[in-house]
Amino acid sequence: MYRYFITLRYFIEFSYSGKNYFGYQIQPNAISVQEELEKALSTILREKIKTTGAGRTDTGVHAKKIYAHFDTEQVISDQLSHRLNGFLPADISIKRIFEVRDNFHARFDATFRTYEYYISMEKNPFTQDSAWQHWRKPLDIDKMNEACKILFEYEDFTSFAKLHTDNKTNLCKMYKAEWEQNGTELKFTVSANRFLRNMVRAIVGTMVEVGSGKIKPEDLRKVIENKNRNSAGTSAPAQGLFLVDVGYEF
Repeated sequence: MYRYFITLRYFIEFSYSGKNYFGYQIQPNAISVQEELEKALSTILREKIKTTGAGRTDTGVHAKKIYAHFDTEQVISDQLSHRLNGFLPADISIKRIFEVRDNFHARFDATFRTYEYYISMEKNPFTQDSAWQHWRKPLDIDKMNEACKILFEYEDFTSFAKLHTDNKTNLCKMYKAEWEQNGTELKFTVSANRFLRNMVRAIVGTMVEVGSGKIKPEDLRKVIENKNRNSAGTSAPAQGLFLVDVGYEF
């Protein structure tokens, strides 16, 4: 008698602090979020589990909301999220696990991604791991928001892309880009259909040059049109960056 197995695909919604990890994706001789997640899943389900994430975050970058998918022949119980949280380190939290169609992809089926970047305008010992401590020089948020409007005029963001990557295209469609101030904290929210490696941190670094008066808002056009990473500002520190949402049409 033949026994037929049906492979099921599940999505995981989770969050993590990136402080102790060399990014999400597994890499040699470095601890990653993906490694911890797969180790916990494989232990509980008693089979080798491989996950595919919605994207790669760099060393020290955080995620408030991110997804990954994995395949298994097992029917997952509602208790798996709770059991996983018991196995995982305190800096990784599983929100929910749910079944999707077998060809639904955590990376390629994402319709948008949203990031937030935080800057502390005062020396704050409680946000050393979650914000850029930029308190030595004031920033003009109005000029930074003026520069944000220019981002919507373009789709080729080569100037903000990490060099020597395997990107097939540097085209991105921007949906939102704005700065807000709450007391001594600045928050940059940016949303697009996709992002290039290091793109958000490069944009923030360039925006800070605008806010500090090093360049004018309108200079951002030349930066983008040069299509050269050396034309943009230095990348902002990783600890201020959070992936906060990934959109899908489930």
